[in-house]
Amino acid sequence: MNRCYVEEREEGFWISGTRVSLDSIVYAFHGGQTAESIAQMFPVLTLEQVYGAIAHYLAYRVKIDEYLTKARSDSERLSQTAREADPTFYQKMADARRQVQAVGR
Repeated sequence: MNRCYVEEREEGFWISGTRVSLDSIVYAFHGGQTAESIAQMFPVLTLEQVYGAIAHYLAYRVKIDEYLTKARSDSERLSQTAREADPTFYQKMADARRQVQAVGR
């Protein structure tokens, strides 16, 4: 019996039948998380789905790593565009973040 644990949709990779992205699983896996701890992080997934997703990633590593690199680059580009479009807003956010951190010390 052959199961499909990952599907491509909406220009991304997703755990079949869920809204959990393969990205989330791969980043946790790269971060040293075990399949068991990843399953705990995503209660909607079974341990079998997590192992299946990791196996899928390892089988198609080059393709998925290229996708992740492009997605990261696109995200950084969009963030930079947003910062350039409204620098005052982002400066206020940075100032507020510093104030919160200073209070927490």
